[in-house]
Amino acid sequence: MADAKVIPFDDDRSRTGAQRPARRRGTARRKNDPAAVREVTAMPGQQDGEPQVERAEPEPARPETRAGAEPEPRGGGGGLERRVAGGLAFLRRRLTGDYEVDDFGYDEELTDQVLMSLVRPLYEKYFRVEVKGIENIPSEGGALIVSNHSGTLPLDGLMMQVAVHDNHPEGRHLRLLAADLVFMLPVVNELARKAGHTLACAEDAERLLERGELVGVMPEGFKGIGKPFSERYKLQRFGRGGFVSTALRAGTPIVPCSIVGAEEIYPMIGNAKTLARVLGFPYFPITPTFPWLGPLGALPLPTKWTIQFGEPIPTDGYPPEAAEDPMLMFNLTDQVREQIQHTLYKLLVQRRSVFF
Repeated sequence: MADAKVIPFDDDRSRTGAQRPARRRGTARRKNDPAAVREVTAMPGQQDGEPQVERAEPEPARPETRAGAEPEPRGGGGGLERRVAGGLAFLRRRLTGDYEVDDFGYDEELTDQVLMSLVRPLYEKYFRVEVKGIENIPSEGGALIVSNHSGTLPLDGLMMQVAVHDNHPEGRHLRLLAADLVFMLPVVNELARKAGHTLACAEDAERLLERGELVGVMPEGFKGIGKPFSERYKLQRFGRGGFVSTALRAGTPIVPCSIVGAEEIYPMIGNAKTLARVLGFPYFPITPTFPWLGPLGALPLPTKWTIQFGEPIPTDGYPPEAAEDPMLMFNLTDQVREQIQHTLYKLLVQRRSVFF
């Protein structure tokens, strides 16, 4: 397989709309058209023996083709043919290496055509995610989306990625910052890179923000997804505020995000710490179904999710040296955390059922 082309982040691809076909109008047949149906009738007051007049029966007007509409394919198989042709073209590009990735390994075409399609049924049919406040995410330019983290397995990050892409008017992509463990696991490492995820470090995050990307971060880390079920929806410590410092340096807004529903997919009632140390994991969850039911116990519960994006907190009004001010970072970190926690409580009060 040929090597993929590497492009910079700021590569601009303009999209041009298809040319509209010419408007077609129905045409009426002329009077002497042999195909027209004529009937012989007598005019009112006409005497017998006088010449009679032929009147052509008017033909029904042909339906007009709407401007910009393509003619319907014959046989009704046009949609299937286009999908097959698109799939074959996609495979040809993959086999010949005629596709593009950025210097982080992000493959936008593969993400849109394959990875998103694999996750989307879980998003739409299983968790039935409801998205609120998508208008708070800017249409262009960089922004840092900060969210709570929960669920034993990091499915909430994937659901947030689909929520942004499928609901934002501009179809923007979210680049998630992931823990070191993600890039140490075989297969998972490669898929994470292809989907646009990168290491959770200030240097990578700042580069992405300066390129105008949406960057997602979950400051709770393993403390959030590995907390017991009894502490659900209680935010853990947000580290030392490194994400705030990154946003200040890039001058990009911070968008708080609250996710309800992920806490109940794997109710963690215990933690086998010894086994976790042996396996090199930060925790080894014990749930009502895992490991008792084997692989079946790894199936998440079909909870109903809500993802709400809050009002952005601007950072472009601060001087450059503000990124080194520990008191300012502490205040902004606390402001983001409190806004997420308040929204979580509000969504929980509004929720009628965990599953419906």
